[in-house]
Amino acid sequence: MWESETESVAEREYGNGVLSSSKHGVKTDGFEQRGRDWYVATDIPSDLLVQVGDVSFHLHKYPLLSRSGKMNRIIYEARDPEMSKVVLDDIPGGPEAFELAAKFCYGVAVDLTAANISGLRCGAEYLEMTEDLEEGNLIFKTEAFLSYVVLSSWRDSIVVLKSCEKLSPWAENLQIVRRCSESIAWKACANPKGIRWAYTGKHQSVSSPKWNERKDSSPSRSQQQVPPDWWFEDASILRIDHYVRVITAIKVKGMRFELIGAAIMHYATKWLPGLISEDGFIVGEEGSHSSNSNSSNSGAASWKGGLHMILAGTKEEIPTVQAKDQRMIIESLISIIPPQKDSVSCSFLLRLLRMANMLKVAPALVTELEKRVGMQFEQATLADLLIPNFNKGETMFDVDLVQRLLEHFLVQEQTEGSSPSRQPFSDKHMYDASQRAALAGPNAKMRVSRLVDSYLTEVSRDRNLSLTKFQVLAEALPESARTCDDGLYRAIDSYLKAHPTLSEHERKRLCRVMDCQKLSIDACMHAAQNERLPLRVVVQVLFSEQVKISNALANTTLKETAGETQFQPMVSNRKSLLEGTPQSFQEGWATAKKDINTLKFELETVKAKYVELQNDMETLQRQFDKMSKQKQASAWTSGWKKLGKLTKMTHLENHEIGSQLPTTAAEQQTKKTPRRWRNSIS
Repeated sequence: MWESETESVAEREYGNGVLSSSKHGVKTDGFEQRGRDWYVATDIPSDLLVQVGDVSFHLHKYPLLSRSGKMNRIIYEARDPEMSKVVLDDIPGGPEAFELAAKFCYGVAVDLTAANISGLRCGAEYLEMTEDLEEGNLIFKTEAFLSYVVLSSWRDSIVVLKSCEKLSPWAENLQIVRRCSESIAWKACANPKGIRWAYTGKHQSVSSPKWNERKDSSPSRSQQQVPPDWWFEDASILRIDHYVRVITAIKVKGMRFELIGAAIMHYATKWLPGLISEDGFIVGEEGSHSSNSNSSNSGAASWKGGLHMILAGTKEEIPTVQAKDQRMIIESLISIIPPQKDSVSCSFLLRLLRMANMLKVAPALVTELEKRVGMQFEQATLADLLIPNFNKGETMFDVDLVQRLLEHFLVQEQTEGSSPSRQPFSDKHMYDASQRAALAGPNAKMRVSRLVDSYLTEVSRDRNLSLTKFQVLAEALPESARTCDDGLYRAIDSYLKAHPTLSEHERKRLCRVMDCQKLSIDACMHAAQNERLPLRVVVQVLFSEQVKISNALANTTLKETAGETQFQPMVSNRKSLLEGTPQSFQEGWATAKKDINTLKFELETVKAKYVELQNDMETLQRQFDKMSKQKQASAWTSGWKKLGKLTKMTHLENHEIGSQLPTTAAEQQTKKTPRRWRNSIS
């Protein structure tokens, strides 16, 4: 559709893009080039030398003065009729644009194309070739060619916008950039079923789009289904500032945000070879999609294989020009990413964040990017989270960054959970979406908890990682986010292994972040034999596992009792139910029962050893007390103790005899006499 209209307009009004002027003062057969000089093929000698850069044009005053207000003013202000040289170093488009303008002044046919029209239009504006000097001057004709030919063609709009990169600010002031961006945006938003013009496609080389070679085959392309991303590759050859203009215009037209995000990722893959590939390998010369063409020699060609150099050295070793260009691209891409969630992948955002930190992007944009990552943090992978820390003397990986990402995720979850539903009940789709979001909340936190545990396991091997950072990151998630603490236990064990010099207090503080009741049987068995854990933690693990086993056995007993009393008819069918159970489930249950019995036996053994050690300790304590008392007692003291015992025994004997026989006064007297004798003898 666009091709047929373009061709008809060009043939009808502009002679298929060829400009000519019938009014000229010097008859000529054309221009001749001799080295770096241009001469007019005429018998009239040249009276004006125009210097544009390092190219000289030997021309005549009258053809130029009759059509260029700029040349008129230069000659008039010089007030020198014999002036024969003019220097125009600042003309937009350079010698190529002035050559075409000079040919137009002499009436030589000029072939207008998408490649030279922007430079010629800006050159005509610079030379002030307006309608005031002559009707149908160069400004009018180039402007008409832009409006009726270029803007109606997809390929010409791309080429003209690409050629405007060297024409700032003239192309911007003349609205060429805006009009081409709007034209590209309208065609990119068109229904793919109605596309009849040629396009490059994602799998073709972007360096030199061969539209002319594919022009004849475009009708066959219309028979094929055009993909929604057909315009990605063509638009990606644009410089970043022009690409931003195109994407902004596309947003205004109402394109789906997923498609805009995919286009941005495609552009970043082409112009930022520092991004890491999906499989974790570095995108270098083989994997980079950079272009080596003349159209992008200032960008992708100079960045080809740049990540090898960037990751091998420090930030100070990055070339200044390359770092500046990449920083500008990253900042621009961050500013045009659609605000909707899932417009781009979380992996892409994290890789962009990695490069943003490396290239010292503006802090406000980095914070915005971190918030975007927090919106879809549950989609991240461990490989993408392992972002190096570019601050010297600290940890190998940027743990503080992951901490901030986790905080943004929790804030986002809390905001979504606390915000009231504003969807009307009649809007079924919006209501279903809110329900899905509410159900996805706990699952998202569980996925993030597993991701954080894996990240902690990986970074715990770093000896520079402080206990405080580990603990803060581990405790950032709420307790409900983790249904099982096996991953957290693995991270703690890895940290203890990498930091063997921790004190007992620090090890207890580290293990405090773990809930022993959330450990699986395998983790409990490993923890019971782990010598790196504090003894108190091991006891807690064994106690919690004993409680689990007791509860499980109690529940099993209650169920069996209830089944015997209330569901007698069902007991006869237990065998049939067991036969209908899958073999894998039966084997798993048998293995679980075996593990439980083994764990019970080990627990009873530990208890028995504990009681035995306690009894031995009490026996040793009693022996120690006895020996210490014996050493303190002297021989004199022991003698008096023996006499005291003998006296007691004598009194007891007398008391027993007296109780058996009747006592009289005479007998008492006879008893007293021997005592006096015994005393006298002594």
